Amino acid sequence: MAITQTSNTTPTQDAAALVGRVLIALLFLPAGWSKLTGFAGTVGYFGKIGVPMPEVAAVIAVVVELLVCLLFLVGFKTRLMAIILAVFTVATAFLGHAFWNAPPEMLMAQQTNFFKNLAIAGGFLAFFAFGPGRFSIDKK
Repeated sequence: MAITQTSNTTPTQDAAALVGRVLIALLFLPAGWSKLTGFAGTVGYFGKIGVPMPEVAAVIAVVVELLVCLLFLVGFKTRLMAIILAVFTVATAFLGHAFWNAPPEMLMAQQTNFFKNLAIAGGFLAFFAFGPGRFSIDKK
């Protein structure tokens, strides 16, 4: 038996959730497209910074940043997509922004990006907790 959930959100909350999904997608979709169209460079960069299995990691990054983010944007299986994106974003914080290993001239930039990734993951967790709003395929 499926559990149905009625939405108790206001139109303002639903609009804010939609704008939030769009703003987050503006970060991930272009990044995913760039990784796809420059796949060899992405693999090379991932190898340079020590990402394990850089080819596999690049495929995962493209799929998450394009497909999963697109599903999140339109509000399809939003809670699941939000968890996937949160885990991905935390993983990329540790893999791509390891400020504790950064040279002194890169320390501040890497530390800022590390904590921005954690903050973005927090936003995904809020979508996991509260859903995408009514302006979505899920409509919850």
